[in-house]
Amino acid sequence: MFPSPVMILSIIAVAMAGVAFVATRHSAPTERLVTPAAQQSPSASHSTFHQPKAKPKHDTSHAPALDRSKVLVDVFNNSSVSGLAGRVATQASQAGWQVVGSDNWYGTIPTSTVYYPARLAKAGRLLALDLGIHRTMPAVSPMRLDRLTVILTGPLAPTR
Repeated sequence: MFPSPVMILSIIAVAMAGVAFVATRHSAPTERLVTPAAQQSPSASHSTFHQPKAKPKHDTSHAPALDRSKVLVDVFNNSSVSGLAGRVATQASQAGWQVVGSDNWYGTIPTSTVYYPARLAKAGRLLALDLGIHRTMPAVSPMRLDRLTVILTGPLAPTR
């Protein structure tokens, strides 16, 4: 008597899951956690005050401030919350970012993320802080490499 097709497919699925586990168990995560600068660690509230060091009069190492209005941003909704991308796009615009589009994203994203091309890494971290998003990642295909891409997996916590 031959085994049923369901039994054969189940055995194949278990075997493929085992191969995937073995192939990926030693890879290091490439995710980054972005923590807002306004948050303090529990130990920071018990620290003593230290006098800040005097800055030189001509500090040439200071990088120019980022102009949010010159950075393009796309916002995508990857959740079942209707209108989420539009609301977050408005929030980003009010923070000074140049939002050029909002739409739905179809794919698997583990948590709300700001994706950035290499030249906009600093801007990506700043946008994540502005929106209260804790995850940033380098942009991947099919994302455009001339702008930041925000993909939302649910409503964002209110920012201060």
